[in-house]
Amino acid sequence: MNYRRLTPSMSLLLAFEAAARHESYTRAAQELSLTQSAVSRQVQALEALLGVSLFRREGRNIVLTDVGRLYRRELAGALAQIRNATLQAVAYGSGVGTLRLALLPTFGSKWLLPRLNTFYAANPGVQVHIHSRIQPVDFDAEDIDAAICVGNPEQPGLVVHPLLAESMVVVASPTIFAAGVPATADAIAEQTLLQVASHPPLWAQWFAENGLDPQRMHGGPNFELTSHLIQAVRAGIGVGLVPGLLVEDELQQGHLLAIGAPIPSQRTYCLVYPPRNAVLPALEAFRAWLLPRSADTQA
Repeated sequence: MNYRRLTPSMSLLLAFEAAARHESYTRAAQELSLTQSAVSRQVQALEALLGVSLFRREGRNIVLTDVGRLYRRELAGALAQIRNATLQAVAYGSGVGTLRLALLPTFGSKWLLPRLNTFYAANPGVQVHIHSRIQPVDFDAEDIDAAICVGNPEQPGLVVHPLLAESMVVVASPTIFAAGVPATADAIAEQTLLQVASHPPLWAQWFAENGLDPQRMHGGPNFELTSHLIQAVRAGIGVGLVPGLLVEDELQQGHLLAIGAPIPSQRTYCLVYPPRNAVLPALEAFRAWLLPRSADTQA
């Protein structure tokens, strides 16, 4: 077996991986600071070395072949391991580190960022780069070290640290009760009901637990971001069912009212990352800081 064929040069692999991710030589060239023709030549050289076609032409576009798609999936994990190994070496050598953290946008702005100054005070050599994500992170395809997500704590193939159990609370603007309407669960049945699209459909459960007929529900628009829903509620567009920990400030300041008792959503905020990232110095420092603070919040 020719081992050179099994170990293509890094320049060929990087050109293929970028072209495969974008399915475009032009965008790959922009990312790698190369010309389009240079990327095309490197991909062709890799195909010649492997003896297979990794792309096929469809008009002016390139599309991965089946073997190209398989090769890209396997290669993405290997390249991520190389990058992480390099980051670890740099971090250990300099005594500082960088953590690339994917984060739910509203959780970041409402819970994490107001507390992050204490992390920096305790770890002055570490930088946390925040990347907003709503969808699950593909750690093999993205340059992300760890993520804080919400869902089922059972995530095969990942290290998972449960942080906060999610409870949902109905919130309303005080203005809808300005005419003497009492702030009760029964009053909510007359309002337009807002919800974040990715959250479990819990309005029927909330109605039932508060002794209300679910047939009285007036469904309203869904929102992609919890922060947008909160602003819509403050504007009086309707009432919202949101995670209680994301509206603590609004409730304390009187911008919103909580109606009825919270209900559990059966979801948990978790810190997750691939096992290979567990020894990253920046992640070790962040994990050691984060876990006690999430425990304090639950207490």
